[in-house]
Amino acid sequence: MGASSWVLRASMDDDLLLPYDHGHGPSHSHRYVRSCQSVLHGNTTYESWPASNHSVQPPSESSVFVTETTGSSRWVYGHMTVVHDPLSTLSVLEPGGPGGCGMNQRATVEETAAAAGCLVAQNAGFFNTNHNWCLGNVVSDGRMVQDSGGIQNAQFGIRRDGTLVFGYLSQEEVLDQSNPFVQLVSGVVWLLRNGEVYINQSLTAECDKTQETGVFRTFVDVSSARTAVGHDEQGRLILFHIDGKTNERGMNLWEVADFLKKNGVINAINLDGGGSSTFVVGGSLSSYPSDQCKPDGRWRCARRVSTILCVHPRRCQPENCSGHGDCVDGLCRCHQGWQGAACASLRCQPPHCGPHGVCSASGCVCDAGWRGDNCSQVCPLGFFGPSCAQECHCDDLCPCDPQTGSCNVTLQEDTNVTLHRAGHCLAKQMFRSWQEADGGHPKQPHLSEQTWAVIVFTLASLLCLSLLLHSLRAHHTSLPTPFPQRQDYSYVPLNNISGTGPPAAGDGIKWGTRRFRLDDSDSQD
Repeated sequence: MGASSWVLRASMDDDLLLPYDHGHGPSHSHRYVRSCQSVLHGNTTYESWPASNHSVQPPSESSVFVTETTGSSRWVYGHMTVVHDPLSTLSVLEPGGPGGCGMNQRATVEETAAAAGCLVAQNAGFFNTNHNWCLGNVVSDGRMVQDSGGIQNAQFGIRRDGTLVFGYLSQEEVLDQSNPFVQLVSGVVWLLRNGEVYINQSLTAECDKTQETGVFRTFVDVSSARTAVGHDEQGRLILFHIDGKTNERGMNLWEVADFLKKNGVINAINLDGGGSSTFVVGGSLSSYPSDQCKPDGRWRCARRVSTILCVHPRRCQPENCSGHGDCVDGLCRCHQGWQGAACASLRCQPPHCGPHGVCSASGCVCDAGWRGDNCSQVCPLGFFGPSCAQECHCDDLCPCDPQTGSCNVTLQEDTNVTLHRAGHCLAKQMFRSWQEADGGHPKQPHLSEQTWAVIVFTLASLLCLSLLLHSLRAHHTSLPTPFPQRQDYSYVPLNNISGTGPPAAGDGIKWGTRRFRLDDSDSQD
């Protein structure tokens, strides 16, 4: 047989296992689901479980099993895959890749898995067999593809924080952005809830009134190929696949639920089955499809399906680490100030910054007039503004308003006290620095106190002696003299000095006690 005949092979879509005659899902509201469930579960219509995060282990481990179904001699063949790090290694993918649901296209699990580099893949959500529409809720790698409008079928999803979710979701819960879904797909029938079979409750919650004993019940009870997804107590995701053919071999949903429970699964939902049930490993088909091939019905061909569950090598979720980190070997390495698997959460969390600041990547951003690690300290003098980052520019280096920077400010009483103390301290420091600059230590007097006392006494004695001499001289000058004209010096008539008088005998003129010679004059003067 030539290679071209292999390329032309396609599934006949002859083994259809449909839960509903028309459309997808019940027409009743989420309120109906909440009110009809057991009182044991209260108002909670879904279960949440923290996912495991074993980053050192391989993304997944698959096992092949052959088992005998309960109460019969039928042997079935299937696969169970354990996903160790669901948040980082599992994705819900549209048929053929992004945009497949919008284009109403279908693709085999092999085609979609090969394009995405899946290590392990299996079919997931249901589709409309006439128009190829993807049915139910679909969120793929954080991107909302479509929502079901609140149709109450069983859901499986992974939230941004890694929480696994199984059960019934309202429209508001599907669209909630506080902790949004990064992966979400719709199944039909909640198989296990908290380790207990939950099929009867699902028949009430998901069945249309016109189908209580019709198609929907048959969908649950018939043996066929099946696909399911669940989790164990450790938070590891469990992918389940079993081969079969409707009404001939395989498992009914009761048997699937019982098998999963015995193998440690806590919560699980049923996915598309029948001829859609497909399992692919390493890009190659590892299951036995039940659909016949066209144009040659002797062979079996994999069906073109809707969404798939893809186990891939670790990659960051989201790929850009929320814009606050770097993706390294599938793990986000967060930038400074950010934390979490997706680097979406600030390390600084309220109320760390108190009433005077807000958290940021760099820590607390304090309001104007406040500073410190938790914004509990007022600005120091000379600074103002947010986190006290600006410097005052007032005349004479005066302080300013710590919030606005205004120089026309009346400081509070405690600030005035601080200023007074600071000025007093500064003055002391200035005087001390001047003294140290002059000699490294305060100046000492050059003379001792005893020396100063001797000097003062001597000066005082000289002053007294001077006063005594002046007194004696004054008393002497007060006595009568032979020269009434002058009493303090000798009187010599001018005519005798000029030589007009009679010359005296000898070399000069003797007058009284002094002798004058001609050459004693002041020459020309």
